[in-house]
Amino acid sequence: MKTFVLDTNVFIHRPDALFSFRDNEIVIPLWVLEELDNLKKSREERGRNARKTIRILDEISRHGSLQEGVKLDNGSVLRVELGVRTDIRLPEHLEQYKVDNKILLTALGLQKAGKQVFFVSKDINARLKATALGIKAVDYEKQKIDIDTLYRGFIEIDSAKESLEQLAAEGSLSWNQSLVPNEYVILKDTKSDLTALSRYNTETSALDHVLTDRSVSGVQALNTQQEMAFDLLLNDNLPLVTLVGKAGTGKTLLAIAAGLDLVLDREAYTRVLVARPIIPMGKDIGYLPGAKGEKLSHWMQPVYDNLEYILSVSKRDKDKTVEQMMTSRVIEVEALTYIRGRSLPDQFIIIDEAQNLSPHEIKTIVSRAGSGTKVVLTGDPYQIDSPYLDSNSNGLTYLVEAFKGQQVFGHVTLEHSERSP
Repeated sequence: MKTFVLDTNVFIHRPDALFSFRDNEIVIPLWVLEELDNLKKSREERGRNARKTIRILDEISRHGSLQEGVKLDNGSVLRVELGVRTDIRLPEHLEQYKVDNKILLTALGLQKAGKQVFFVSKDINARLKATALGIKAVDYEKQKIDIDTLYRGFIEIDSAKESLEQLAAEGSLSWNQSLVPNEYVILKDTKSDLTALSRYNTETSALDHVLTDRSVSGVQALNTQQEMAFDLLLNDNLPLVTLVGKAGTGKTLLAIAAGLDLVLDREAYTRVLVARPIIPMGKDIGYLPGAKGEKLSHWMQPVYDNLEYILSVSKRDKDKTVEQMMTSRVIEVEALTYIRGRSLPDQFIIIDEAQNLSPHEIKTIVSRAGSGTKVVLTGDPYQIDSPYLDSNSNGLTYLVEAFKGQQVFGHVTLEHSERSP
């Protein structure tokens, strides 16, 4: 039987993580409970996860002694390790009384006792220290996705010129190859260099022709992936859309342009709501002066930059200044901290920088969508500010793989930066 020693950040990432280890021994050092206790008063996501973890442990404790070990339904035994062996010490240069090091010392003591120990942590440096001490260290990978094989949302296929002509003339092309719902197919005729963009329709088992060279709120798509993005964003049958791409690929610009088009021109939604996680400021905007709107203005500046550009290129007579649109609530910006608990019907919601959210946070946000609401999540999995997430474990990539194959979902990976030469 293996012994998994769980670090505090594993529970902050996923409160029910202990149920992921079947038929093994799960050890929670007493110091982890102390850290959870210190975090439980926080109103942020980590505070909520700490409280949920404590409730789970409290329920388990009713079925036996946590000190001696409680048998779980999945065959594992959960135990709280109350202390560390006095005959074992860390190297002199490590602080013996630092909580993180006490957790490592607990794992080291169990290993010295002859157990096959695995230290589980979302903290890369903690895993490195464990490895240096001779302890096997692993990441919590229950919700990990391989970013290198992430669903792109499109494929390219060589095709005959006649097929391209039929697609353009009839608007669809029967297709016998099984594809993901709403997956795009770029048909290429290698002899004439002609191309055509289509989207797979599972109901008809055909490729539907996608119009290109469209302008949305004055914004012109500059490459094929941006054409796909506009098609997804303007599709009323897709209430959930993800746009993944590196900096400069146009994710936020395209989403806001489509949102304004649907709100102002088509009147399909009541407003555009843009929200971002407040990661670099500790998920708290209290450090900045002024009321909530003034505080948000600093963090939402990239959104305002995109809005100002759209207004400068838009041809609408009813377009106003950014300030007027905010006052009339055509567009609303919000910190994700304030989205929890809200029900948001008939709105076009854009969650920007979604790669900085955990899978649990993404689930919380997507479930805010009320009747008639469309949710668009944008982000760059390679640019993550959260210390316990990476390109493989963030909520955005997890959502892409979880929803792949659902009729209500569309995705495209934007690969080409168009910001400037």
